[in-house]
Amino acid sequence: MNSLEEKLKVFRELLEIMDRLRKECPWDKTQTNESLRNLTIEETYELADAILEKDQNEIMKELGDLLLHIVFYAKIGSETEDFDIADVTRNLNEKLIYRHPHIFGDTNVNSAEDVKRNWEELKMREGKSVLQGVPRSLPAMIKANRIQEKVKAVGFDWDEREQVWDKVREELSELEEEVKKEDRDRMESEFGDLLFSVINAARLYGIDPETALEKTNLKFIRRFNYLEQNTLKKGRKLRDMNLDEMNGIWEQAKDYD
Repeated sequence: MNSLEEKLKVFRELLEIMDRLRKECPWDKTQTNESLRNLTIEETYELADAILEKDQNEIMKELGDLLLHIVFYAKIGSETEDFDIADVTRNLNEKLIYRHPHIFGDTNVNSAEDVKRNWEELKMREGKSVLQGVPRSLPAMIKANRIQEKVKAVGFDWDEREQVWDKVREELSELEEEVKKEDRDRMESEFGDLLFSVINAARLYGIDPETALEKTNLKFIRRFNYLEQNTLKKGRKLRDMNLDEMNGIWEQAKDYD
């Protein structure tokens, strides 16, 4: 691993490169916070893909891309004299120290749950809502999971995790009733309630719902690709096959999961 001196050296070099790009590169010179926003979101998802694939080399590269964006935003902030990279880092350092009194103070904790609970209590002392830190632009499933994690930290949760299944069954029953009535607005509302309760169940059992669903997406893609390829090998097209024939090949695809 690199020494502290080497880490500081390469980070300083990154800042110098950013300064030069901002002055000399036609593309970099025109960027704003707004123009970078969607690119930053894209880079974040690319990092998420690399993490899911457990590709350490890609994780390293994608972290570099995200670091570039952080430095870029800080450079823009320095040009408007609002803040620079030192302000960003100093603010982060202060927040980490303040929100980890069990490390930098005399607070005692016994578990990671205690740490999360203290974190939310400290934010409430700052006058912030428990849910204030949940970004509005988060994908709905991730947002639901974060909401549930945050309210749990202040004690708003089931006494026993098994109780959540009664809620899931209740929401499913209510959705089925609205489906019979064919009221689209009510169906949508009840479907949302069902999804929220299922995500809650995942959280209670230590399952990340976003990761679980993405793994199922990838599994479905693998199986469907197998179905397509084997259909073509037989000189046929999917649209010419009946469902029983497709299901037969689909069951074969499971052997390759």
